[in-house]
Amino acid sequence: MAERPKLVLAMRQDILDLVLPAPLRARLDTLADVHPLLVTDAADPASAEALGSAEVLLTGWGAPEVDAGLLARAPRLGAVIHAAGTVKYHVHPEVWERGIAVSSAADANAGPVVDFTMATVVLAARRALGAAADYRRGRLPTYPERRGADGAVIGVIGASRIGRGVIARLLAADSGFQVLLADPYVSAQDAAALGVRLVDLDELCAASDIVTIHAPDLPETRHLLDARRLGLLRDGAAVINTARGRLVDTEALARECGTGRVDAYLDVTEPEPLPVEHVLHTLPNVLLTPHIAGCQGSEVQRLGAYAVDEVERFGAGRPLLGAVHVADLARIA
Repeated sequence: MAERPKLVLAMRQDILDLVLPAPLRARLDTLADVHPLLVTDAADPASAEALGSAEVLLTGWGAPEVDAGLLARAPRLGAVIHAAGTVKYHVHPEVWERGIAVSSAADANAGPVVDFTMATVVLAARRALGAAADYRRGRLPTYPERRGADGAVIGVIGASRIGRGVIARLLAADSGFQVLLADPYVSAQDAAALGVRLVDLDELCAASDIVTIHAPDLPETRHLLDARRLGLLRDGAAVINTARGRLVDTEALARECGTGRVDAYLDVTEPEPLPVEHVLHTLPNVLLTPHIAGCQGSEVQRLGAYAVDEVERFGAGRPLLGAVHVADLARIA
C-alpha cells in the first residue's frame, strides 16, 4: 500500500491498555491511520463511520464477531489482525470467502505456555506435589524415595505450535528425556525430523511417566483422555493439561487422582472455572491454576507487538507471518 492503511481497533478498553501500551500505540500510529473510536459493538450506529473506512481491523479479547453483518459495514476491509490466540470464535468463514487476510498472534502466545509446561514437567518428574504434601505432615522423603527428572518418558499429545515448542525444549534439556508423540496428522518421517517416536495414543498413555496435552479443542478430541485411557497410565504418572479442559474426562481423572495413583497439573478444566466444591480442589496430588499458562500481565504486550508487526507487513504488502488459512480451521486450536 502506498498510503498508511486505515485501521480500526476492536477490543475491550481494559485489554487495549494492556496489549498496546503507550510505546506500542505510538508505533502503531506511525504505521496506520488509526480511527479514534474503539469498536466494541459492530451494530452500534456510532461504529458505522469507523468500520466504513476500515482497511485493517485489529482485534483482541472482547472483539465483536467479524461476521456477515460486520462485513456489510466494512466494505474496504482487507485484513483482520488478532492480537491474541485463536480466531475461531470471532472470525467467521465469510471473512475468508471475501479474500480478507486473517492473522493471529498465537505464535507470540506460545512461548509462555511452553515455559509453563516445562516448569510443570520438572515438578511432575520430581513428584513435587506428593513431596510437598508429605512435608506439610512433617515427613521428609528418604533419599531412595526422592525422584529426579533424568530419563523420564514424556508423552506429548499434539504437535501443535506449543507441542512442537515443548518437544524442542525437552530434547534440548540435560535430563535425557525420552519423548513420545501422538498426533494423527504427523507422519513417521515428520516425527523423526522432530526427534521423537510416533506412537498411537494408547501406547503413549501406557508408556509415559508424564503426559502433556497440546491438541486442539475439536468435537473428535473431546475426552481424548477418557476413563479407559487414564486407566492405562502407569502408577505414579502425571497428566499436564495447558490446552483445553474438554480434552480430559474430568470426573474420570478425579477418580484416578483420588486413589493417589496419578498426579495432575491442570491449567484448564471442564467446566471452567471448576466449582469450588469439586473434589479436585481438595486432592494433595493435584495442582489447579486458573488458565494462566498463556501471556499474562506484562507478557500480554507481546501479543500487541506481534500484531503491530503484522500491520507493518500488511501496509508494506508483505506476507503476514501469523496468517490463518480457512483450510486449517478444522484442526487448529
